[in-house]
Amino acid sequence: MHLNPYGGDAVNLAADLANRRPATAEELADRCEAAGLVLEHPVTPQDVDRVHAVLDAWEKVVDAADEHERAELVNRMLAGSAAYPRLTDHAGSGWHLHYRDDQRSLGAVLFALVSVGTALHLVGRGMHRLRRCAVVECVTIFADTSRTGRQRYCSQRCANRDAVRRHRAGRAAESTTGDATEGAVESATEGAVLREPVRAPL
Repeated sequence: MHLNPYGGDAVNLAADLANRRPATAEELADRCEAAGLVLEHPVTPQDVDRVHAVLDAWEKVVDAADEHERAELVNRMLAGSAAYPRLTDHAGSGWHLHYRDDQRSLGAVLFALVSVGTALHLVGRGMHRLRRCAVVECVTIFADTSRTGRQRYCSQRCANRDAVRRHRAGRAAESTTGDATEGAVESATEGAVLREPVRAPL
């Protein structure tokens, strides 16, 4: 995985791990390899613990109240994780930049990868392009890599669910408004009857 051009890939990996946290070293290794990360050392339970701590810090970035808080939190992660950039061809896949020292454990690698990848994603695509799904009961995190930068849902399923919910709410509001209007007409009619003058018999 080449760090310099793929901010989105690193953030997507972070989101995947945060949304379904790995429970074992084997699971963590399998999911990182599936994402294209080259593992240079055996993955240990300590790596799993370190990754969970990294994800705890990263989720605070996701849930930041505004851009300034988000930037501050990312900067803290960068300060604690990233080293000077260096050229490497460690996987034989071409020269690229690493923002960490070589020969680091997977936990340390992911700390740098997630920190720098998140920073590249936010400054390259927009500081708002990291969030949780707009469906209230869904807490899934996603990185918005859409063309417009207006993605609100983690999946098409959640988008459809919310659309159905808004449609039903709109129909319910129309029904309530219709009932209220009908009741107002009836009240006005009754009032007109009550106010009709009483005619004396001829």
